[in-house]
Amino acid sequence: MNLEAISGSATVAIACTFVFLLAAKSWHLVARSMSAHPNFPDAIMREAAQRFRDELETLSRKQSTYLGAGLMFVFIFAVAYTFEAHQLFAGYPAWQLYVLLATLVAAAGFALYRLVLTIREWRQVRFLRDANIAVGHSLQRIATGHGRVFHDVATVAGVVDHVIVGPSGVYAVNVIAHRAMRRENVQLSDHELRFKPDGSTVPIVDIAAKTTKLEQEFRDLLKNSIRVRSVIAVPGWHAESQSNEGHLVVNERTLPMLRGWRDEADYLMDEDVQTLQRHLTRSCKRSPIARRKSK
Repeated sequence: MNLEAISGSATVAIACTFVFLLAAKSWHLVARSMSAHPNFPDAIMREAAQRFRDELETLSRKQSTYLGAGLMFVFIFAVAYTFEAHQLFAGYPAWQLYVLLATLVAAAGFALYRLVLTIREWRQVRFLRDANIAVGHSLQRIATGHGRVFHDVATVAGVVDHVIVGPSGVYAVNVIAHRAMRRENVQLSDHELRFKPDGSTVPIVDIAAKTTKLEQEFRDLLKNSIRVRSVIAVPGWHAESQSNEGHLVVNERTLPMLRGWRDEADYLMDEDVQTLQRHLTRSCKRSPIARRKSK
């Protein structure tokens, strides 16, 4: 093994790869700053799974950058090895070359590890995006003529995936995306969802907290009492215990059930519906500038 040639080639390849990563990062920053902003930001609302769409775009860009850097390293290493890059370290003690080579291998291993993590995260975020889009599309069909659907509604306790506001009441719909090979059963208990047959559980305490905070926000806005119904959508699963006092569990096919989950206390006056819809329209704009102008 020609240790000098390998060390020299790897050093040149690492240096070129580092320059490539800096150039790619700089280009992304410049492209973002130069991107044209539409002159109609007030008309652009968040779509279903908007935060997951944005995160997926960022992860896709990272993944492409890592893959490009890997190809750059391999190409430069091959070229440098061919053109006798060993002259860079001619005469160096062997132990120094081994230390250098070990450092380069560790750096390459860490980069590969980050790439694998990015790919795994990308797959998970894509799954979350698809689950939220499926629920969002179903909600749009349900709400047509009966109210409006808003997506990615922020509260102090977290983001509510979807909110329906109409004369028949307010529904906070949160999506729990859990992978399954086929349509299995999910059971609702007081504080968690239990997925069968593996027995895994997902706590729903945070969903209750988000619904409570949203209800408090709307109560302060309207200056009177209001109930926000909590709906948990589990796409691809069949719910055994469909509801309790606090939550209704549905999948993408049984979402129309929420139409019948109400009583007289849920109904809103037209002016209250308009007030809530105007408030959510302002807070759910995609552009931060548009949100600030509308306040």
